[in-house]
Amino acid sequence: MNPRERRAARHQLPAPEGEPRPKPRRRKAPITPEQVTDTALRLIETEGYEALTMRRLAGALDTGPASLYAHVVNKADLDELLIGRLCTRLTLPEPDPAAWREQLTGVCAQVRDQYLKYPGISRAALAMVHTDLETVRVSEGMLALLLAGGVSPQAAAWAVDALLLYVAAYCLEISIVKQREVHNEADWAVDPEELRRRLAALPAEDFPHTTRHTAELTAGKGHDRFDCTLAAMIDGFARR
Repeated sequence: MNPRERRAARHQLPAPEGEPRPKPRRRKAPITPEQVTDTALRLIETEGYEALTMRRLAGALDTGPASLYAHVVNKADLDELLIGRLCTRLTLPEPDPAAWREQLTGVCAQVRDQYLKYPGISRAALAMVHTDLETVRVSEGMLALLLAGGVSPQAAAWAVDALLLYVAAYCLEISIVKQREVHNEADWAVDPEELRRRLAALPAEDFPHTTRHTAELTAGKGHDRFDCTLAAMIDGFARR
């Protein structure tokens, strides 16, 4: 038994006493890490990140969960493969000191659009240490843009982390809201008119600012809030 087989065997449950161990299913061709990643992304695109488990992925690949560990160490390792794959699709511009803010915003928008294509996948990026070559390529590109804009190295380093964290959180919130829409939970929260009515109905003596500024609190279409927050964050780091 080779090391890969021994590793797979460690993840197989022992057969009950007196019952023969079922023979593993044989595939016509070996699984590759690329197939694992491709299949996982298809599952997330159609069913959402929450539906992705090692068992579910193994079923989609027509194999057993244990065989996946020949290609991925664990779920965290799979997450890194997934985010790394999305990062390969990003185009990083040559830093332009005269347009670095717009360039940086564009990179963040690309990350946002990739995350939103796969509902909930940005959860995989949270608390991830960027060591995969593709994820490092993106952070390197963002760092180059910030430095080209005159941001100090320390502020630029923290800015990369903060911007990616915000993009991931923003996309995760959208995926949660859409999931709740499917299950008809809290529809009013995504209906601006109904939300304005609820805020305006609050006691003005207790909530004077909220009732006075309901229009502002519920304003914004598409990614207006994303763009505003991103611009504020970038400008803030630029001033440090």
